Amino acid sequence: MKHCRIVDGFILIARIVSVYGRDGFLRLSSFSDFPDRFFKLKTVSVEFYASFKQLKVEKVKSDGQDILIKFEKFDSDRDVEVLVGKDVYIPEDKLVKLPANTYFIHDLIGSKVIFKGVELGTIEDVMVLPANDVYVIRKEGKEVLVPAVSEFIESFSADEKLMVLSGNYPGYDDED
Repeated sequence: MKHCRIVDGFILIARIVSVYGRDGFLRLSSFSDFPDRFFKLKTVSVEFYASFKQLKVEKVKSDGQDILIKFEKFDSDRDVEVLVGKDVYIPEDKLVKLPANTYFIHDLIGSKVIFKGVELGTIEDVMVLPANDVYVIRKEGKEVLVPAVSEFIESFSADEKLMVLSGNYPGYDDED
């Protein structure tokens, strides 16, 4: 996922960016790496004033790169205007199942990173880049960037929130 936000067991998957047409459709900005997921949704939760309102999905369609969604009982552009700018969530248990050794960004954030027995810091962010993702690791004001490539990762435990870098990692100069 491109944005990582978890609230009360709900995962952010999109933001409603605009009204589309006059029949109640909305344009979404997807934060998901799995755009096909939207076509399988029966309900979503939309955040209103720090609480969630569950909405039934009536129809989903695509318009080029954009995902368009229509909710039941929202039949005009006036009905849906109140939803523009709102975040769209799904329950955490509805996440797409990932292949082995593949993790969601929210699984990585907060993990301690160890290299040669020394704690480098904690993963605070993941930069999603074209070639490969990069882990942003911070400790005591220092920042280390580690490419998210398998030859640098010896192990990762989402349950323990622990990543161990392999001996192949070019290293980290503590003098910086």
